[in-house]
Amino acid sequence: MIISGLAFIFVCILKETYAPALLQKKAELRRKEQDDHRYWSRYDNKVKFWPLLKVNLSRPFVMVFSEPLRSIFWDLYVAVIYGILYLCFVAYPIVFTGFRGWSAGLSGLAFTGLAVGSFLVIGTEPLLRKVINSHKKDPETGKVPPEAMVSIVCIAAVLVPVGELWFAWTCVPPVHWIWPILAGIPFGAGNTAVFIYASNYLAHSYGIYAASAMAGNSVIRSLLGGTLPLAGPAMYAKLNPHWAGSLLGLIQVAIIPIPVFFYRYGHKIRMKSTLIQSMQQDKEKLESKRRSGVRAAKLEKAEDEIVKVYSRTV
Repeated sequence: MIISGLAFIFVCILKETYAPALLQKKAELRRKEQDDHRYWSRYDNKVKFWPLLKVNLSRPFVMVFSEPLRSIFWDLYVAVIYGILYLCFVAYPIVFTGFRGWSAGLSGLAFTGLAVGSFLVIGTEPLLRKVINSHKKDPETGKVPPEAMVSIVCIAAVLVPVGELWFAWTCVPPVHWIWPILAGIPFGAGNTAVFIYASNYLAHSYGIYAASAMAGNSVIRSLLGGTLPLAGPAMYAKLNPHWAGSLLGLIQVAIIPIPVFFYRYGHKIRMKSTLIQSMQQDKEKLESKRRSGVRAAKLEKAEDEIVKVYSRTV
């Protein structure tokens, strides 16, 4: 409760960083200061509040159904990883409390391995960023393509089932308790990397529509994250911890080709997206207007110079 209150306070005092919102505020400020309505931003929207709210709330779901290749495979991949992670939050108490006889308080320490793995990914982010930046840059943007983010997801896609299968076959006695806890390190690292860089991939792919793409992804993964753990107790009771964990690990192995496919063919998939094509056309129009403005300014400056020279000669 305290953490939630602090988070709310920080959200309220955090400065705006979203570029479209900053440009809109800047244009509005110029209009007020100079009483000149010629100042405008490309993100200015004259649509009324309720129609605009309807568009923004429906766009994530429209994207899910209008871009089936991305939503079915990429969103499903993240959802399965997310759902199995939450299922492990059910499995850990079953294993350490039910099979090892730990108290409820002590069994919470079993998540230490997951925490260590997560912090390792966060701590090595500069190194991972070097791996991303080592990719060939896009000649149009001068930046690495969004698929560079997926390279980290491909590595994480291997770490996740390694940790899951490791945990599955070391989680119950007579194996020492340290081994299932250590299994949480690759599992936690893989999950953290998947969530961070899968989100980065969507953000870099969809630009101004990133919030809608990530909202759709969040809805799908939350459905699995909220429902899959409900099957945890029954699954571990019928299959036993070894085979229940093995089933989950093998599912994660089976979906490894998904990020590999997006790493290899993600560019072609993005180029078929109607939203991304529309976004690129808007960028090209804006760049064309900018170049026209620069040329007009140069021409005006050259004419002024000619007038000055003519005035001096006369």
